[in-house]
Amino acid sequence: MHQPHQYGQVIDVWLSARRDLTTARTFFTRALATGAVPVEVTTDRAPAYPRALDELIPTRPARHRAVREQHDRSRPWSPQARLRPMRGLKTFRSARVLANGHAFVQNLRRGHYEIATDAPAQRRLLEAFDELVLAI
Repeated sequence: MHQPHQYGQVIDVWLSARRDLTTARTFFTRALATGAVPVEVTTDRAPAYPRALDELIPTRPARHRAVREQHDRSRPWSPQARLRPMRGLKTFRSARVLANGHAFVQNLRRGHYEIATDAPAQRRLLEAFDELVLAI
């Protein structure tokens, strides 16, 4: 059964100064190396992405959803909610750290890790961080 896109797992995050075919191939090669064969891939609208996906997954093309970047500033865990008080990101490294952290939190909230999976969805993130504190 196919899960709706909002419940999908974030497999990898990549920040790059360019969004050309070489960069797209590098990203998707790295993401596919995890062993995951995607049913659906959601990206922004860079024109190189569909071609790279067709090259790397020729036998079973994943459904590609090209969406406009959306920012939900009303949610406290959204990257945009954190950026306004900080007046933007100062370095490429901080953007990469923020994007990877956001992907991790999204996967925790959606129950993709074996941590706090027995918690109700509304409390999953809180309980997951309680468990992580004990593990660190």
